[in-house]
Amino acid sequence: MQKRLQNHISESRTALPVVAVYGLLVWIAGGLIAENRWLQFAFFALSTYLMVELNNRYALIRIYSRMVSCAFVMLSTSSLFLFEAFSEAITMFCMVVVFLGLLHTYQNPLATSEAYVLSLALGINSVLSVHVLWFVPLIWLLMLTVLQSLSFRTWGASVLGLLTPYWFLMPLHLYREDISPLVTHFEQLASFQTWWDYSSMDLSHLIFLILLCLLSAIGIFHIWHTGYNDKIRTRQFYTCFSITNIYVFVLIALQPQLYHTVIYAAIIGTSVHIAHFIALTNSKTTNLLFCAIIVIILSLTAFNLWISLSIF
Repeated sequence: MQKRLQNHISESRTALPVVAVYGLLVWIAGGLIAENRWLQFAFFALSTYLMVELNNRYALIRIYSRMVSCAFVMLSTSSLFLFEAFSEAITMFCMVVVFLGLLHTYQNPLATSEAYVLSLALGINSVLSVHVLWFVPLIWLLMLTVLQSLSFRTWGASVLGLLTPYWFLMPLHLYREDISPLVTHFEQLASFQTWWDYSSMDLSHLIFLILLCLLSAIGIFHIWHTGYNDKIRTRQFYTCFSITNIYVFVLIALQPQLYHTVIYAAIIGTSVHIAHFIALTNSKTTNLLFCAIIVIILSLTAFNLWISLSIF
């Protein structure tokens, strides 16, 4: 079978190093040095490394390919506006940790340590952005139905992980004799915005969201159409990513103010979806689509860099 450009790139051992250098250059152009965003970049680099681990540990693509981490870097650097704050970089890192732990619980109702660690990551993240807790019912549902790992033990470990960061914060507030900050923190979960009010999202946010929706749709359709070639375990993993992406897009549609909190999970899921599509297809149409995707992502990256530079 003749290999096309998409296959040469997706199976190349130099793809990830080249994309990593590209990502570094984009970060420099986006203010890594000028805006002193070293901590954000450090967590982005750690997230990229964990994406490599995610692909290697769970064999998400049945051939040798680094497209999962490459797609992650390309999509993330096209949306550098998401990494302006330190808390947002931590959110991305924590979401990758969540997926690493979640997939490891597959068909293991005794995976208490994994359930604790993934929930601890969510708990720590919720201290910075309480709306991350919207992922808790989704994770429990995935563990119950798709991964078949939810038991009293894993559920208890999960609850313990979520509460751990607040056990450290509570003594501080009790010492100050003021727990109102914690009450106010959790009250934000009940604060809802008019669902059609998208004023909190500018053009860059909307374009990137549309791009994620399109790429995710392509990847989900491809996996649904050709999933029989993968192992059942791998198909279940992709089902987790698919359900998560749909959940994120619905949340953003209903509550646009959650964009900066939940979009990172969609970046991870979309990276996995589109990597599977690029690495495991081989036709003129898919090759042209691959080239179009690259051009669109590069154009979006240039547009966002131009916007950020014009602000200063």
